[in-house]
Amino acid sequence: MLCAVYKSPKKKLTYLFVNKRNDFSSVPDGLLTTFGSPQLISMINLAKQDKLAFSDINKVKQQLTQQGYYLQLSPPEEDLLVEHRKQQKLKRAGEIDKT
Repeated sequence: MLCAVYKSPKKKLTYLFVNKRNDFSSVPDGLLTTFGSPQLISMINLAKQDKLAFSDINKVKQQLTQQGYYLQLSPPEEDLLVEHRKQQKLKRAGEIDKT
């Protein structure tokens, strides 16, 4: 199962897998608009792959077979401010319990 992988110029770490190079006929227009002009980065033979770095290979194969494309979204970015605030709350709670 050969597929083409494109990266989005608009969305960081967002990739679009399609069955055939330059064939976006199965990709919804709205998705292509949001994705931007696809930039080819690789051709992959999924039959020779055991796993992919950031996606479940079986899900990719299934989506390519069923809908003709697979969209790999970037992982959510960690909000360091939220994490810092959580840690501060835990520290304060620990200080209150000690008194």
